[in-house]
Amino acid sequence: MTGMTAAHPPLSPADTPRLGLRERKKIKTREAIRTAMYALVAEQGYDATTIEQIAERAEVSPSTVYRYFPTKEDIVLTDEYDPLIMEELRARPTDEPWPVSLRHVMHRAIRLGAKDDPVVSRLRTRLMVEVPAVRSRMMESMSSTGRMFRRAIGERTGLDPDSLEVRVYAMSIVGGLMETSMYWAEQEHEPDFDALVDRALNVIEHGLPPENH
Repeated sequence: MTGMTAAHPPLSPADTPRLGLRERKKIKTREAIRTAMYALVAEQGYDATTIEQIAERAEVSPSTVYRYFPTKEDIVLTDEYDPLIMEELRARPTDEPWPVSLRHVMHRAIRLGAKDDPVVSRLRTRLMVEVPAVRSRMMESMSSTGRMFRRAIGERTGLDPDSLEVRVYAMSIVGGLMETSMYWAEQEHEPDFDALVDRALNVIEHGLPPENH
């Protein structure tokens, strides 16, 4: 899921036991490519890291890298959370208010992400802030995550997922959580990310806090 859970690395195959063998192999390959890229970026910087170097480090062909990730920026941004989040949202009680379901699922994703390498989490969000190409690609790919949320909202509420209201609300979630990840990086990753997500969801649910005079 691009942007929304950008503060965290992708799920590992151990976190997705219900997926088939083929899908688990795909996830393993994507993880190998990501791991190779982050190691190279840590060693020599983002701009100096090439697809050919990533492929060699991951022990795959460059064409395999491109098959999974059309651009180098996608290696930073793409993760495995979409199926999990949709599954978690669908598993929530049908009479549970949507904001409660959303908050539960976001914190579930954060807990899973917390199991992974915090160094990679910080590097990923730092690249979002510091590399214009990553930031630009992130903005381009937000719509796919927005469509996922629109489907989830439509299933839960019965509202038309293509209606203006649902589209605006879904993209407010995507954009808000993307900004949360970037804010976390800009603050040197000092604040608790879980608490920042709560603050973001409060704004989405209740609007801006009262003005200070």
